[in-house]
Amino acid sequence: MSDLATRLAQSTLALCRIASPIGEERALADHVERWAHTHFPQREVFRLGHSLVLGSLQDSRPTVALVGHLDTVPAHPNDREPRIEGERVFGLGSSDMKGGLAVMMALAEDLPRAELPVNLVVVLYEREEGPYLESGLGPLFDTRPELKRVKFGIAMEPTDGVVQVGCVGSLHVTLRFKGRSAHSARPWQGENAIHKAGPLLAKLLSLPRREVMYGEFAFYEVMNITKASGGRARNVIPEAFELNLNYRFAPGKTVVQAQEDVRELVGDVAEVEFTDLAPSGRVCADNPLFQQLMKLTGLPAASKQAWTDVARFSEFGVDAVNFGPGETAQAHQANESAPIPSLAVAYEKLATFLKQAR
Repeated sequence: MSDLATRLAQSTLALCRIASPIGEERALADHVERWAHTHFPQREVFRLGHSLVLGSLQDSRPTVALVGHLDTVPAHPNDREPRIEGERVFGLGSSDMKGGLAVMMALAEDLPRAELPVNLVVVLYEREEGPYLESGLGPLFDTRPELKRVKFGIAMEPTDGVVQVGCVGSLHVTLRFKGRSAHSARPWQGENAIHKAGPLLAKLLSLPRREVMYGEFAFYEVMNITKASGGRARNVIPEAFELNLNYRFAPGKTVVQAQEDVRELVGDVAEVEFTDLAPSGRVCADNPLFQQLMKLTGLPAASKQAWTDVARFSEFGVDAVNFGPGETAQAHQANESAPIPSLAVAYEKLATFLKQAR
């Protein structure tokens, strides 16, 4: 294992040892802020809550932002202590996305930022793993509107070392079915709210994924029920039943259009309440810095079949892509881990890009 890989593995391990489940990011934000004050001028360290912007937003060079969230999902009951075994770092957030954070920090430490052809900024924020409106990234844009002048963002979410463009949007919708209670021995005296959901569930069961091409990139629109709640006793016909529908929709479709898709699917069989509305992210294949990233690094590109804050950057008119050393299959898993060699590869690819981009 190279010295660089070993260093990045140790840094990732140290970050994993600072627990930061969503809503509890203070300790990690404090740690990163202390680190930042040793590598950035004081005027270039900005903190809002448990989110940070590191670097100057007043620079004549085109600004490239390395972007990441400080929070993780809550710990799994079977998680073990953070550790290194073989060529993997184990620990909650190692892939999603403290390995990416370790790479960002190392690049900020090592690169001669004042001499780069681009202006390097690091953006870190809290509460990414929750509802769209609770993310710490939105308040950063509100407080530091200069962020809207960023020319290119790289969200270091886990991507298996592939550049992933755009992202699908995500709606969460509560569907409410209403019936009338009765004794389960005499169901004809009531109306079973759970049974009323049957036709819609059957429709979803047979609903194929829908492929949408955005340029050369394929995205898939899918609708799934992810939660169900109803019934109050095993011998009572349920008078109420709720489902959570999650709709992932392709770039190019607005939130309003996606809402209409849901209403068309459901019709009048249930009440519809939209509870979380996250837009899709633009595919910025025409951005010159994206094109240079691909040319200089030789990395492959693919579509992002998930939601990331590339979408929020798109909402503010900033082009961004996803690229990180973590593994997508490890995100949110028990005993999460990240491959150590991928940390060094991500560092080297990004260093090449940042040193040569124009």
